[in-house]
Amino acid sequence: MSQDFDFDAVVVGAGAVGLACGYALSKRGLIVAVLEEQGHIGQGVSSRNSEVIHGGLYYASGSLKARLCVRGRRALYAFLERHNVSYKKCGKLVVATSQDEVARLDAIWTQAGDNDVEGMERLTGEQARALEPGLNAHAALLSPESGVFDSHGYMLALQGEIEAAGGAVVIATPFEGAEALSGGGFAVQAGGGEPTTLTCRLLVTAPGLSAQAVAARIEGYPESHIPKGHFGKGVYFRLNGKAPFQRLIYPPPIHGALGTHYRNDLGGQAVFGPDLEYVPSPDYSIDPAKAEVFAAYIRKFWPALPDGALTPDYAGVRPKLHGAGEPQPDFQLRGADDHGLEGLMVLFGIESPGLTSSLAIGEEVAARLLD
Repeated sequence: MSQDFDFDAVVVGAGAVGLACGYALSKRGLIVAVLEEQGHIGQGVSSRNSEVIHGGLYYASGSLKARLCVRGRRALYAFLERHNVSYKKCGKLVVATSQDEVARLDAIWTQAGDNDVEGMERLTGEQARALEPGLNAHAALLSPESGVFDSHGYMLALQGEIEAAGGAVVIATPFEGAEALSGGGFAVQAGGGEPTTLTCRLLVTAPGLSAQAVAARIEGYPESHIPKGHFGKGVYFRLNGKAPFQRLIYPPPIHGALGTHYRNDLGGQAVFGPDLEYVPSPDYSIDPAKAEVFAAYIRKFWPALPDGALTPDYAGVRPKLHGAGEPQPDFQLRGADDHGLEGLMVLFGIESPGLTSSLAIGEEVAARLLD
């Protein structure tokens, strides 16, 4: 570590992506501090999602989402194995419940090929039902590389790696602001019980839902380069009863999201969600009356869903860069060529597949800053 700085790098946000950025920088020999405003790591977007490991089927050719999802997924399974973090490579079926949806499966098949997703199979309805009896399927795609995992165990492992390399993950320490120093690097104001100023050579912001607010607190960051953010709320319902399928079950994607899907979680329980509702501010309430809407949707691919079997589970909010009806943009990793501040990397719009992509996002950030 340079004697001129308290840390080689400071990362804002101790969710999966922020911790993965810290891990990637630590692997390159840097001493890293990760600042988290909440009292525990991973309390935001990272703890309120589906814990799905995505294959990388859907994302536009050549996009960061396509490249980093596939690369991140491959790295993630290896990381989970090395660190004894629980996961289940259960596979996923993307299901067309009628002939009208087959063209959408065809498009996903082509995109998965473009994205170098390995192991994909096209199935007839009969073949899909042979794998998952009770499924209503006219046709399906099988993604054997998809799965579910313990996201909190994963984040604890990342924290352990950062700390083993001499870094620190500091909770209950909100980012208050930063300014570039005349000789290079940054002075970072950290709040909390003991407010302090830290100096660092490199600064990375990955705070999820507060990405825009954090960027606005960096002195000299151009306001015109802060994209408008939207809050995309999604709720989940849990099934009372035995899980009907072993694999993930996905309908074709809806506009702006992947749609309400099914998973059999690591505890063997069936969970459905999320839906998508734009809200003016983060809101984690669940309207129990939504169970009927969910049930009607679920019965398209699982007609045998019993009446009254869904219980509200939890809600999450995604940091979207697009509003209702707008095209879904790519991840945004903004470096000095964009905003003009050397040594700063600012992340916007890291929603799905951000969790799957996290290790690859960290590598991308470290490479752009150092290589």
